[in-house]
Amino acid sequence: MALGERLKKARNDKNLTQMEVAKKLGVTNGALSGYERNYRDPDTNMLKQMAELYEVSLDYLLGNKNININEPDLSKKDERDVAKRMDELREDLSSATGLLFNGEPMSEEAKESLLEAMEFGIRLAKKNNKKFIPNKYRDNED
Repeated sequence: MALGERLKKARNDKNLTQMEVAKKLGVTNGALSGYERNYRDPDTNMLKQMAELYEVSLDYLLGNKNININEPDLSKKDERDVAKRMDELREDLSSATGLLFNGEPMSEEAKESLLEAMEFGIRLAKKNNKKFIPNKYRDNED
């Protein structure tokens, strides 16, 4: 993803219009549009201001990292929930008989790989749910 696309995505993630951002940054709407359409490159100071406004890292804007620091982290309660679910899955896998993968009995390494993939999926689902659940409906147990 190019710089302009990342700038536009970061702005949209904060639900800001180009006019609002241009005013906050002290630039014209045309200049901001040029940045987002990759017609112009913002200087270092402007990039810093944009990163602060959008609450993202410079690395994210420059494409060095795909992770947006504005994404919600898992709370302690979420971590406990993930650990509890993983314990349940581990128990289910260890007590299951006749587990096959591609017609062959599942090795311990294959079971661990499956558990790692499932943990990744559970964590991703929890993070995605946090993005779309308003704060007033979230559990605040940390």
